[in-house]
Amino acid sequence: MAQHLHPLPPERFLWEERLPGGCHWSGVMRRGSALRLTDLDGRANVAALFFNADEKLERYNMADTLKAQHTAYLTAGHVCYSDMGRVLCSIVRDTSGWHDTVCGVADAALVRAKYGVATYQTHRNAMHRNGRDGLLIELGKWGLGKRDLVPNVNFFSRVMADEEGRLTFDLGHGKAGACVDLRFEMNVLVVLSAAPHPLDPRPDYAPGDVMLTAWRADPPGPDDRCRNHCPESQRGFYLTEILFR
Repeated sequence: MAQHLHPLPPERFLWEERLPGGCHWSGVMRRGSALRLTDLDGRANVAALFFNADEKLERYNMADTLKAQHTAYLTAGHVCYSDMGRVLCSIVRDTSGWHDTVCGVADAALVRAKYGVATYQTHRNAMHRNGRDGLLIELGKWGLGKRDLVPNVNFFSRVMADEEGRLTFDLGHGKAGACVDLRFEMNVLVVLSAAPHPLDPRPDYAPGDVMLTAWRADPPGPDDRCRNHCPESQRGFYLTEILFR
């Protein structure tokens, strides 16, 4: 367990796994569990999708998540809403401070144009992977496909807009050891890709590794920061909790 980063109570620890830069992962996080994403070297980007594990037609909705919380990015205190108005997960801790919600993922053509060709046949595990294909591979393991590839969150990436709406990737935002803690309010299928952000201007293909650390979380009480962030969050928690009564 990555105790040197941000200690967790040993009795609550569930599991830990390192996600290499460029690779992808998926798994079910149960209601009442939490998952910490840690940027190990300051170059991580984690594209994430969330689905109700018990009914996968219900999934993360970017537009409702931003509109309900009057924000364009995610950080501590925010929640990720499903398209049914329920809370999939809450951001209970965040040392990064800003996570992109609007830029999506790079596809094979973009990665090839930016970084050149590096296939498994020539580079083995150092091959150039892209976020779109990584997410699709993981979705396929759960009976999902292209139509389920909805707008995602890009954890650890900050994108700024100028007065004319042009987007710029913030190269100074990434910090080694930055982490974000997600508490799951439903049984959630989590799908991740650690491939580079589509707007990352760096010429070298060197996406950062991410540590995934899971544990049993405290349940959200009446004074919970995420629950009380705004009236819509209170409603989202109520709609979620009646599923489990």
